[in-house]
Amino acid sequence: MKTKFMTSKNSMIAAFTGTILVALCCFTPLLVILLGVVGLSTLTPYLDIVLLPALIIMVALTILSYFRWHKTSVNN
Repeated sequence: MKTKFMTSKNSMIAAFTGTILVALCCFTPLLVILLGVVGLSTLTPYLDIVLLPALIIMVALTILSYFRWHKTSVNN
């Protein structure tokens, strides 16, 4: 079922982009450097508490979006 605002292909692209962004923040010092530049480096020890669950959620959303996109593309 396609909605007016978000098709299954658009949701898959959005989920994949979010997964890449969260993975970059998890596995590279990108976020640590950014927090140090703006003066919030004291938050660095708490990043794993937020980023690892966010990565798991985004990977699950990407997989779900892929299966929805694949299901609609096969039916058409």
